[in-house]
Amino acid sequence: MEKTTVKLPGKSLKSNAKDMFFITFGIFLYAIGYCAYTLPEKLVMGGVAGASALIYYATNIPAGTSVLALNILMLVIAMSALTKQFFWRTIVGVGILSFMISVLQPFFATFPIMTPGEDKFMHVLIAGVLCGAGLGIVFSHNGSTGGTDILTMLLNKYFRLSFGRAMQFVDCIIISSSYILFHSMETIIYGIVFTITATVTCDYIVNGTRQTVQFLIISKKHKEIADVINHRVHRGVTVVDGKGWYSQNDVKMLIVLTRKYESQDVFNLINEIDPDALVSQTFCHGVFGEGFDKIK
Repeated sequence: MEKTTVKLPGKSLKSNAKDMFFITFGIFLYAIGYCAYTLPEKLVMGGVAGASALIYYATNIPAGTSVLALNILMLVIAMSALTKQFFWRTIVGVGILSFMISVLQPFFATFPIMTPGEDKFMHVLIAGVLCGAGLGIVFSHNGSTGGTDILTMLLNKYFRLSFGRAMQFVDCIIISSSYILFHSMETIIYGIVFTITATVTCDYIVNGTRQTVQFLIISKKHKEIADVINHRVHRGVTVVDGKGWYSQNDVKMLIVLTRKYESQDVFNLINEIDPDALVSQTFCHGVFGEGFDKIK
């Protein structure tokens, strides 16, 4: 039998250029938060950026140099465990990040944007939002900034730790090690607050705009409900045959996917037609296809 091969379509030049633009913009936001707020306030976060900050506080070696050196070291150690795509994607991200930190760190040291006397906690929140938003934009466009992603993959491969636990383990070690340098629990607490703020912001950027709602609707007036959702909410409806086990009656179940902001409209319409309808609502992090997001 003749073997057939399927040629997978590659990303277009326009799509790659768009991804590269947003990856660069995201790294730029991250570098501003890092250089304008994190380093001047002597904050310590997780990841290679946090380790580089500690090296800078202790030795005055520029953070951009440490970011580049530590990432290259980890890439060399972990090369056999990384995919080719992840390796080259990380090389590009690390190169851009190191360059921007090397340029912005002396710039903000000369022209600081923080006002003397402002609350340090506010600066921690601003830094967390900027860095988290930057990472969210990078991840949304298939980019990588290296860092503890590499260590996380190694811990997952050789010690069977989940990605989440491995990342928490590495970040906790880096943040806690700041006590050796500063002998301050306050610095550790600020580092934890920064990490939480950045994580929440990053998750919102990556998943917040994609959040969709799935409805499962069982009603005797399923036709009227399906028609009104089609014509007034402009969403598709799938009808599934079912059977109530207690009553042994045949039922029709509607499956509807909508954006989060459309969900209240669906509830209102169901309530108008059949207040006794059985409705289940669940949140999805993303739905891909016609009328929703494109698969990247």
